[in-house]
Amino acid sequence: MALLRGRKDAPKIRGAGKRPLRGRFAALVGILLVGFSARESVSAASPLLGQLSADLPFDAVSTGTLGMLPTASFAVMGFLALPLLGRMQLEHLLLLANILTTLGQLGRAMGPNVPTFLAFTCIAMLGIGLINVVAPPVLLKYFHDRIGILSAVYVTLLCVSTAVAAQFAIPLGTLYGWRFSIGSWAALSAVAAIPWLALLTVRGTVAPSGNSPANYRSPSRANAVKPWKSSIGWGMALIFAGFSSNTFAALTWLPAVLVDRGMRQETAGSMLAVYSILALPFALIVPVVVQKMARPLPVAVLFVAAFATGYAGIIFAPPASAAVWVVIAGLGQGAYSFAFAMINKRTRTQSGSGSLSAFAQGTGYALASVGPFLFALLHRPGDGWLPSFAMLGAWLLVLMTGAIMVNKARTLEDHPTVPRQALKVQGP
Repeated sequence: MALLRGRKDAPKIRGAGKRPLRGRFAALVGILLVGFSARESVSAASPLLGQLSADLPFDAVSTGTLGMLPTASFAVMGFLALPLLGRMQLEHLLLLANILTTLGQLGRAMGPNVPTFLAFTCIAMLGIGLINVVAPPVLLKYFHDRIGILSAVYVTLLCVSTAVAAQFAIPLGTLYGWRFSIGSWAALSAVAAIPWLALLTVRGTVAPSGNSPANYRSPSRANAVKPWKSSIGWGMALIFAGFSSNTFAALTWLPAVLVDRGMRQETAGSMLAVYSILALPFALIVPVVVQKMARPLPVAVLFVAAFATGYAGIIFAPPASAAVWVVIAGLGQGAYSFAFAMINKRTRTQSGSGSLSAFAQGTGYALASVGPFLFALLHRPGDGWLPSFAMLGAWLLVLMTGAIMVNKARTLEDHPTVPRQALKVQGP
């Protein structure tokens, strides 16, 4: 019954005090490597569109499809992961995710035509989508006593991985060709699979040491928490839809927008790296701050304002000042840190965290997948990209709506549709 009393009992559920990392070191290394390798394949291609188009016939539709693939694939994997979470160990799922990401990056680097390139890109994105879903419950399973700081470190590494690939894509492509530039990042994904393979090989069945909240014990219990019947589930889905439509449209189209505004291609590629790395300071701070705030809506408002202000400057300010506005818009990416932290803030069991993560990302990314695609189709020569950015502004309103829905201090497991029996058996 203590689990039904609300958030004030959460510290008792998650364990009192911090435990030593002994026995969890391999999982810690695995999580850090996954974070550092999980986003290169997203940002490695768009700076190279010029080189790609000289070799493969990319047009507006195929480029828009390339931009849509991350969100669409994340959505598909979000829906597929929901039943998998009750049938497979989290460690197996992370190993599978890294294998998919590695194969996808290698395959598209060798692709002889646009359809093959897009197909293997989809495989890589499915792997990343699985990582996105599994990472929150893995952190809760192994590090529930350090959830704030390790969430911050994980999201920080995601930001670094995005920026590193964007920054080095063109230099590597210039020296060795676009195929090497895009395929080289597969090595990081392969290395990230090693700790999870080692855990499964050494232990056979993996369990965290010490007290742990709510392990997966059966498919029925893992699925007892139904986020689609809760405003928390739909609110989180809208948050993912709002920020991902903005972020992935920028990761695909920002270099093209800046080149159209008169910037050199190499400089535009560097600006994408700057845009990506600007999520870094918030990644370090936001998960910790969100865990301490009962109602963290002001954090979401901050990021929406940054996106909107940056877009306005890119469209209306003189082209010479574009870098300033890219920096401001880049700060809006802290919305991902907010969304990631809110998954474990609004749940208190592994099954709740996994179910909310899968549903929110599956539904949210499905809604957002039209964003990068429409960004290209709405553009006409001479319109200054105004219709495209106006569409992204509408998605910011979606983000705000979701943030309001999850602002109230409560957890998914408190929803009346969750069977009390399921909550009792998932106690520590």
